[in-house]
Amino acid sequence: MNIYLLGATGRVGREILKKAIADRNHITALVRTPEKLRVKSDFLSVIQGNVLDEEAVRRSMSGTSVVISALSTNKNQTLSKSMPYIVQSMKEHELNRIVTIGTAGILNSRKRPGMYRFQTNESKRKSTVAAEDHLAAFQLLKNSNLTWTVVCPTYLPAGEKTGKYRTADNELPENGTKISVGDTAAFAYKELTESTFLHKRVGIAY
Repeated sequence: MNIYLLGATGRVGREILKKAIADRNHITALVRTPEKLRVKSDFLSVIQGNVLDEEAVRRSMSGTSVVISALSTNKNQTLSKSMPYIVQSMKEHELNRIVTIGTAGILNSRKRPGMYRFQTNESKRKSTVAAEDHLAAFQLLKNSNLTWTVVCPTYLPAGEKTGKYRTADNELPENGTKISVGDTAAFAYKELTESTFLHKRVGIAY
């Protein structure tokens, strides 16, 4: 695969990058600050640029075959602002498969049908800003006609891959409270090739 990776300098993105290199896939990573990406490999092409720059996204995506985004949100709505550029660039380059890292807040509420977790007391976060940005990005993907999967971890502490986790379609696994960075990255990377959860948000937790 020729993987287009966004968010490569983040916690989950770094782990995805390691796995892709170990499998001898070629990775193109668009990053704002290349110095933060302390990885060198013949399988890695690093392009300096901002995901909020439409031309940078379009140009850097050339020659890739699948997209995986581990971008984080912030108060500038990075996810929802960049998603239109990602979707349009994928269409222009005739790419179809995208896996993104979301948040458990945008999964369906188990207690309140028709609501998202972040809209109920199932979410422990006081602020809804991040969840709202994730939700807007998800809705853009949902309406894009691309083949998408949004991996939605709950509390995300550091930790290695264990392979022992639970998943659920569009909901958080019952009584799930956390999932490690390592297991989240491993699951998202695996979904690129196995494509088990097409057009779904996937709750992942222990």
